[in-house]
Amino acid sequence: MIKTYEEINQKLKSGKAVVLTAEEVSKMAKEISPEEITEKVDVVTTATFGAMCSSGAFINFGHANPPIRMEKIRLNGVPCYEGLAAVDSYIGATASDPENPDYGGAHVIQDLLEGKDVILEAWAKGTDCYPRKYIKTKINIHTINEFTLFNPRNAYQNYNVAVNTTSKMIHTYMGTLLPNLRNATYSTSGELSPLLNDPEFKTIGLGTRIFLGGTQGFVVWPGTQFHTTRPKNDLGLPVTNAATIAVMGNLKEMSPEYIQAASYEKYGVSMFVGIGIPIPVLNTEIAKRVSVNNSQIETSVLDYGTVGTPKLGQVTYEELQSGQIKVGNKKIRTAPVASLAKARIIAEKLKDWLQKGEFEISKPVQMFPNNTSLNGLKETEVDYD
Repeated sequence: MIKTYEEINQKLKSGKAVVLTAEEVSKMAKEISPEEITEKVDVVTTATFGAMCSSGAFINFGHANPPIRMEKIRLNGVPCYEGLAAVDSYIGATASDPENPDYGGAHVIQDLLEGKDVILEAWAKGTDCYPRKYIKTKINIHTINEFTLFNPRNAYQNYNVAVNTTSKMIHTYMGTLLPNLRNATYSTSGELSPLLNDPEFKTIGLGTRIFLGGTQGFVVWPGTQFHTTRPKNDLGLPVTNAATIAVMGNLKEMSPEYIQAASYEKYGVSMFVGIGIPIPVLNTEIAKRVSVNNSQIETSVLDYGTVGTPKLGQVTYEELQSGQIKVGNKKIRTAPVASLAKARIIAEKLKDWLQKGEFEISKPVQMFPNNTSLNGLKETEVDYD
């Protein structure tokens, strides 16, 4: 049985489509075949809510009178990129205030989302057409023009488990890792994770409509570090961090419930982003993919305390979510650095939008590459003469 995007969208508009979350389909797959799932289910919703450092926002402030060509910009003390047009800027989620390193771009974005005033300060050399050299004022979500979320790398297909074998506590983007393998942290939402339910990108590509930060957004390109040739298990699922997506959406329509700033001790600022992706069940092969469960999804345990982050083992998400894994002969407590509870809320919300005909699935206008690898940065001698 083969379905089309048009047929499924028509069923969604008429209220006749069957929409389930990835967790619901995983349970269903224990009792019925992929062929039956293809017949019974039209769309499967997936979701994730975790720290996504490669995020940020484009902002257009509007012109002052007299105007200024901003060459140095600070929002609540946080540096913004100024190499765009006169009053355009990009604020990265991980940029931070030098005087207050625990406050960064993600906090500025959240403050604006919550309707708070933010102090804008900008400097310039002054030109004939832009004579002003300095401005200090307050802005908010209502006074700025465009406020666009553009995240170059989100929704990792899978991610490593972090542990620490050394005798010293370390602080990382995976949280605080206790010495001597006393804890393990992990990310992604397992069987609910978007890119693990479509690992070969049969339905996710350029132009895919998604849930982003509480509103509709889009996949706009393969994410940076898009790596499809990572090691895989017997089901063809990557067992370490692999592909990613770049996403975009209107922050003026988003909610601070799904876009939240975070600060990691002795590491820095990040931003939690809520993403949900609907996967149309077009055929049996896709039905097999969305039927994957936590016992079938594996990831690698890496030692973040040792140079080179050596691999210590491989575990399933079923083990991780049980609260304990075993590495060698040692049992280790686990803790997520992403919120499965919030991911479930997102998957249900997206399911509700689809069932009400408020959200339709979109066929990608271009599919993503399937044989990509990464280059590492190599140190070379540089002649400074």
